[in-house]
Amino acid sequence: MNRLPGPLRRLLAALRALLVLTLVTGVVYPLAVTGLARLLPGRADGSLVQRDGRTVGSALVGQSFTDAAGHPVRTYFQSRPSAAGDGYDPLATGASNLGPEDVVDVLPAPGEKGRTSLLTQVCARSRAAGELEGVSGARPYCTPDGVGAVLKVFPAVGVPVRAVSVNQVCPATPFLAAYRGVKVECARPGEDYAAGRTVPVRGSVTRAEVPADAVTASGSGLDPHISVAYAEVQAPRVAKERGLPLRRVEELIRRHTTGRSLGFMGEPVVNVLELNLALDRPRG
Repeated sequence: MNRLPGPLRRLLAALRALLVLTLVTGVVYPLAVTGLARLLPGRADGSLVQRDGRTVGSALVGQSFTDAAGHPVRTYFQSRPSAAGDGYDPLATGASNLGPEDVVDVLPAPGEKGRTSLLTQVCARSRAAGELEGVSGARPYCTPDGVGAVLKVFPAVGVPVRAVSVNQVCPATPFLAAYRGVKVECARPGEDYAAGRTVPVRGSVTRAEVPADAVTASGSGLDPHISVAYAEVQAPRVAKERGLPLRRVEELIRRHTTGRSLGFMGEPVVNVLELNLALDRPRG
């Protein structure tokens, strides 16, 4: 070996290092980690949840509780929205990447595709959740018909001469009759309002009854939990639909509430799948 040229010796040393590291990091380490994980029941296989011999979901990945038409099943607690693919798709995990300044919809012109702003998504979800739970779905910066309460004012600088409720399509009645003495118009698809000044209108709502996690998706789009507040809003509906005492449903919420991580990080949360399975479990 010592008689080999220097460059060849270095090449052989590099190959040996490659083979050893490949064996350690590509074979030994994955097998060791998988073996250790299997000592924790269910964790190595995605924390799958079994019911009557079949897999009904994962304790770590959220899912929808809707019927074939996409409507919420009223006997179950509903999960928070998801922006991962068509919803809770582990292969498309992620957020919508829409921020708080995304408040103006792109109204679809004939033959074209529009785009719904984050604000209108929140307003529509809040209205739908309010109707489902029998509470007010109103929230700041939302119109009564469930879109973003946003005006485009012309000119952008100076005394207004025109105001348009850009998220309310004609012939809808604008949520505001007038803005600074100027009559508010409904929006017409295909018309360009980019030159106007964007004016979000807070309205008179000071407190939203529908919690924030009922109208916004998580960063991963896979969150299996909801807040305790959202669970409590849903409890009266679930109890009524199942013919159960409300206190019984509230007790199940408490049993399936996880406290703050390490006692101080985050907020208490409720695992929706486990709670719904507990509702289906016969009382002994």
